[in-house]
Amino acid sequence: LPLEVSAPPPDAAPFAVASVGSRPEILAATPAARGHGIVPGMSAGAAAALAPGLVVRPRNPRLEAETLAGAATWALQFTPEVSRAPPDAGLLEVGGCLRLFGGLDRLFGRIGAVLADLGLDGIRAVAPTPEGARTLARAGLELQVADPAGLRRHLAALPLDALDHDAEALATLSALGMRTIGDCLGLPRDGLARRFGPGLLDRLDRLLGLRPDPRPIVALPERFAARLELAVPVPEVPALLFGVKRLATELCGWLAARNAGVRRLTLSLAHERRPATPVRLTLATPRRDAGHLLVLLRERLDRLDLLAAVAGLELNADETAQLVPANFSLFGDRDHAREDCMNLTERLQARLGFEAVGGLALCPEHRPELAWREAAPGEATAAVDFPPRPAWLLDRPRPLASRRERPWLDGPLMLQAGPERIESGWWDGAPVRRDYYLARTAAGARIWIYRELGGAGGWFLHGIFG
Repeated sequence: LPLEVSAPPPDAAPFAVASVGSRPEILAATPAARGHGIVPGMSAGAAAALAPGLVVRPRNPRLEAETLAGAATWALQFTPEVSRAPPDAGLLEVGGCLRLFGGLDRLFGRIGAVLADLGLDGIRAVAPTPEGARTLARAGLELQVADPAGLRRHLAALPLDALDHDAEALATLSALGMRTIGDCLGLPRDGLARRFGPGLLDRLDRLLGLRPDPRPIVALPERFAARLELAVPVPEVPALLFGVKRLATELCGWLAARNAGVRRLTLSLAHERRPATPVRLTLATPRRDAGHLLVLLRERLDRLDLLAAVAGLELNADETAQLVPANFSLFGDRDHAREDCMNLTERLQARLGFEAVGGLALCPEHRPELAWREAAPGEATAAVDFPPRPAWLLDRPRPLASRRERPWLDGPLMLQAGPERIESGWWDGAPVRRDYYLARTAAGARIWIYRELGGAGGWFLHGIFG
């Protein structure tokens, strides 16, 4: 965890985290650093001598706590009963939600896959007690233990230092010849209590489920804000995408727990000696698909000229909205086509800018030139029931020639449908009195024409069908 919270650079760059103090020691190192012979416990000076290009960062307990809190918030999408177990664990009570996710194996795999997207190398263990699950995981055992007897058997085989208890007490037990937790469980309870106090027995009882182990439940934050410090400043956009994916995955976990989607979000790029660069994203509809959000943010970042290297990332959900569940069908339907259209619209907005992409909405107005308006993509439109209308409406109707009172456009026009009479607007100073027809040209094009009522009664071209 001390290594992962800083978003290590690619494997080609050796990186390590060291303790804080006058004589820092290596706590964790990337595979590239370990390839140079750097191991935990080594002094930072010796490590630098082995790998001259080594980047060493001091441990950041505050950022570790924030990362653990963010992971706990993300886990609320699976169960409402999540608690933190500092400094490096989280506890999920999953007994009540297994049917929802198709059983323990599927839930186990799903949590592991998304942990990888968060950039966390988590070890998952299942046990009847919270302290038992935590102890198995901290011992590196990815087990699914269903019953107390099985839990006791697995715990008994663990070394004594797997027990999360006072180091001095564990050292005394080791001096007495105790090597495993099972050795400790075999000692007389009265003697343990007199020698080590009630704390050790209490921990053992909670470990095995012999004593209640209530845990404080994580509350879902009202607003989402997460940040990520980079191990080394990044001067290029492609190297930021791993961190962006991590924050987007965490955001979508928070959204899933709220049954919501995000409408507006801000990704802030922090620099060492400059103000942060904000990257704002507005979506046509509320979304919580991490892959889609990553595509949109990548489009925005690709258009960005970085004025300075990026030292950290922060993601904020500025506006969210409840999601309406979609209806699924065996066959393709209009809802799926609309979703594809919204995906395309949002990608265009991310690439060209929000103001550069718009939509149209119908208005309850019979005059064609006033029956539409500019609108945000995806905005609900008025429910109107007009006869067929052309997709291309001319800005101004074009006068047509006529021969023997028949409209003419590169030849005589064949009237196929009509008339549709539109007589409106006498109340607002823009009256129209027209008979509209669907016509076809000699070349086969379908057009929309009308004839003025009264006066000269001329013909006009108003629209062209696709």
